Amino acid sequence: MIDEQTEKPRSSFWKELPILLGVAILVAVLVRAFVLQTFFIPSPSMENTLKIDDRVLVNKLVYDFRSPHRGEVIVFKAPTAWSGNPDGEDFIKRVIGVAGDHVVCCDAQDRLVINGRSLDEPYIYPGNKPADQDFEITVPQGRLWVMGDHREASGDSLEHWQQSGQDITEATIPEDEVVGRAFTVFWPVDRATWLTVPQQFDGIPNP
Repeated sequence: MIDEQTEKPRSSFWKELPILLGVAILVAVLVRAFVLQTFFIPSPSMENTLKIDDRVLVNKLVYDFRSPHRGEVIVFKAPTAWSGNPDGEDFIKRVIGVAGDHVVCCDAQDRLVINGRSLDEPYIYPGNKPADQDFEITVPQGRLWVMGDHREASGDSLEHWQQSGQDITEATIPEDEVVGRAFTVFWPVDRATWLTVPQQFDGIPNP
């Protein structure tokens, strides 16, 4: 009996190699387009949670099945008014308020108050206040109030609330412009960590 595998011409591997490479490239493109993507951090707006030149991995599929939750770190297509770039630009911030949330700054202990519950924010950059001015907003349906962890160095919802003359639409971002959830820092290796939702958000009631 002849073993067909041993009789298979060695040249067949080189003939199949372009097909295998093509399939691998196609899979990589599909994963990047629909499932996972890497992003690097270009600014200090999320310090110290994320530092300049950190690399994060973003789940692009999760929000096809649900809306973003408070406390999650998200990547989104910034409005032109935010970025000044008509071609679009990706921003990364933390979700503080979701649709219907009533967000107020601040309580007697200088904490944000969401739906009547004060929020401790241990992730805020040392020395920063939760906000540099008092405000009171309600997040519109289909939109998100987002803030950087380095509040004094972040072009976020509060900054655009101020700059727009307290226009809540200008200050928030539409959910359908969210690219995905940043769920881990993978580079540099000594900073590798999961980007979990801080437990302080667990006690925030729904609006």
